[in-house]
Amino acid sequence: MSEDVRDLSRRSYSSMKERAEGHFLDYKSKKIKPSSLAKHICAFANADGGEIIVGIEDPKVQWNWDGFDSVEAANAHVAYVHECFGSYNIVRHSFFRYPEANGLCLIFEIEKAAQIVKTADNEVYIRKSAQSLKQSSPEEIRRIELDKGIFKFENNKTQMAGIELENTLPIIDFVLDVVPTSEPEEWLKKQKLVIDGKCTVAGVLLFHDEPQVEIPKAAIKIYRYKSRDAEGSRETLVDPISVEGHAYKMIFEAVEKVKEITESIPIVGAAGFEKISYPQIAIHEVITNAIIHRDYSLDNDVHIRIFDDRVEVESPGKLPGHVTAQNILQERFARNPKIVRLLNKFKNPPNKDVGEGLNSTFQAMRAVKLRDPTIFQLENSVLVTLKHESLASAEEIIVNYLREQDHINNSKARQICYIGDTNKMKRVFQKMQDSGIIERVPDRPQTKTIYRRGQNFPQ
Repeated sequence: MSEDVRDLSRRSYSSMKERAEGHFLDYKSKKIKPSSLAKHICAFANADGGEIIVGIEDPKVQWNWDGFDSVEAANAHVAYVHECFGSYNIVRHSFFRYPEANGLCLIFEIEKAAQIVKTADNEVYIRKSAQSLKQSSPEEIRRIELDKGIFKFENNKTQMAGIELENTLPIIDFVLDVVPTSEPEEWLKKQKLVIDGKCTVAGVLLFHDEPQVEIPKAAIKIYRYKSRDAEGSRETLVDPISVEGHAYKMIFEAVEKVKEITESIPIVGAAGFEKISYPQIAIHEVITNAIIHRDYSLDNDVHIRIFDDRVEVESPGKLPGHVTAQNILQERFARNPKIVRLLNKFKNPPNKDVGEGLNSTFQAMRAVKLRDPTIFQLENSVLVTLKHESLASAEEIIVNYLREQDHINNSKARQICYIGDTNKMKRVFQKMQDSGIIERVPDRPQTKTIYRRGQNFPQ
């Protein structure tokens, strides 16, 4: 059998049966015409990438493996797909089999493309949930261009007259610090921040005293929720804060405000109540990233949600170009290259190491032994979460706590270990008891169980 064929384990086969069609996965019958298959590959490439498994009958009716008799039997599908999309370099294929299933399944793995991908008949499709939808209107094509960062919205002209930028405090300070031999009017036109007498979006965001007058949803909203719940609620929300102004000012003000709020959150440590602490560089880089890489064509602000155990930063717009949540630390693509470049020219620029923002965030979190940030692509935004969760195991945290304190109970342990489940915490205690690291304090009711150092407690 060809080396292109992989054998599935029983576990992999079971997992495959449990996977439903959706935004990243499609099942197709082997009877599908190669030309019909192309539109789905095009759709995945124009969205966020995904997989198409050919050889599975319609799972909406009944999931049924009915594969190709041989690798050669799928030649028409493979040849057509690579002929159509080979120049884009976005499609890989392979085959797999399972001893108890009929024939070979063909899998196409499609990467997110940096450009707009078209079928052989010049049609454009995009994947949305479990559908491959044709995009034909100029507005639909432009939306794809904006999502991918092909069309630079930052260069759009606004209704604001260019003369309004020439005497603002941000441009005067910038010119004095960076280009003292130029006049604001001359420099703004040279940088194409003023075109045909009108300010561009980038010009307004960088150098207007109050950009939100022209671009209302270009602010930062900060919410403090006194909760560890998955979502914030009105009952746990403290008065939200709005941070406005030009991009440089917003970044530093938002970082300072988030730092102030997070450091006011009390947490239980080995010595009692302590202040929560995130690396400032981690907060700074995530907020900077949200401002300089967001999609300003979307009518939405950057949202920062501060919970008792995490900070969430949600930035409008999908990840641009070929960037995904999986490759974001390795790949580079600027949706707003002019904003990125000119912010870097400011005195004490917020984006000192261009392209290294999120990498610095990961390094900073690891340096203080906190878990890696998480990055999720949502439908129309990117969510980065900084968790105040130690890399240490629950056992290590409990041992460190008992070095300073005489005893610990389930409630206290869940607080310091960030474990929400009482029973899960009980299992940790049981394991430590079995090892002699801790022992139950005797003669106490079941509901008031506490633990102390055991005979094998590490010195």
